[in-house]
Amino acid sequence: MLDQVEEVASQANAELQKISSPEELEAWRVRYLGRKSKLNNILRSLSDVPIEERKALGARANQIRSSLESSFSARKDTLESSATVSLERDKIDVSLPGEPCQTGRIHPTTKTIKEICNIFVSMGFQVAEGPQVEWEHYNFEALNMPAEHPARDGFATLWVDYHTPTGARPMLMRTHTSPVQVRVMEKRKPPIRIIVPGRVFRRETTDATHLPMFYQVEGLVVDEGVTFAHLKGTLEYFIRTLFGEKLKIRFRPSFFPFTEPSAEDDISCVICGGSANERRTANDERRKCPVCGGKGWLEILGAGMVNPKVFEAVGYDPKKVTGLAFGMGVERIAMLKYGINDIRLFCENDVRFLRQF
Repeated sequence: MLDQVEEVASQANAELQKISSPEELEAWRVRYLGRKSKLNNILRSLSDVPIEERKALGARANQIRSSLESSFSARKDTLESSATVSLERDKIDVSLPGEPCQTGRIHPTTKTIKEICNIFVSMGFQVAEGPQVEWEHYNFEALNMPAEHPARDGFATLWVDYHTPTGARPMLMRTHTSPVQVRVMEKRKPPIRIIVPGRVFRRETTDATHLPMFYQVEGLVVDEGVTFAHLKGTLEYFIRTLFGEKLKIRFRPSFFPFTEPSAEDDISCVICGGSANERRTANDERRKCPVCGGKGWLEILGAGMVNPKVFEAVGYDPKKVTGLAFGMGVERIAMLKYGINDIRLFCENDVRFLRQF
């Protein structure tokens, strides 16, 4: 039994040296000095020890108990002293001025998307979204661009290999957000009034005006009696709300396979006010506006009336409904609105550039 007492003492001292918190120290005290501790159990069993060994065993047990109590008190003082020093070191002077906290900024592309969507939502449009990896059917065929159509040449396409149990099916990174319009028309009946923002992909060489990945916002309205006048009125309201009432606006005839008739929308130059063409002379090239190149006009979006073949592809009767559609590049709108001269700035993550917005 004397060996048990010595073993308890050795174990208690070893554990005490490793204790680093008041909680651990209190648990140690209960374990080795508490009412139900091993040492107390040994002292209670002295009556079972032969009388010739009882005196020596009791004296040694009491001696170890006194030693452990002293060690406990010393360790407690050490921990309390260490905690006081730590509190002094870590205390906070609440009277000192706080460190400035930098606030974040919304990226100009995100900011422009929100501004565009908010304008159209105020006109009763709903925001719709769709997949960025798209089937060829939705990206081209349902939009009146079959495989042999020459309009496909204008969409430098990033194809994706996709194999099914029945064979390979053509997929691609979508080149515009128009596929979402087709998907919505397949699931819903007119009237439809949606705005579709999203990321699109082209196999483009990066320069000051082109990126292989950029953002578009497209719109679609389908109902009975929709006319080109509705298209002009909608876009004029949008442009003047976004850029201001003083801008001049013009529509130019154009071609898109998914609209007929088609047009492109220009605004007077936001830098020279549309007067660069009037000031430019054959002998004075220096007076050309660097943004519009002396033309006085800037193209901002394409639009038109939905081609009847698109309606036929989604099961609509083109004799009963008509529709208008339009689309624009978000970065281009942001460049014009905020006077940005290089589209690459949108994806360089330069904090100096982003803090301006």
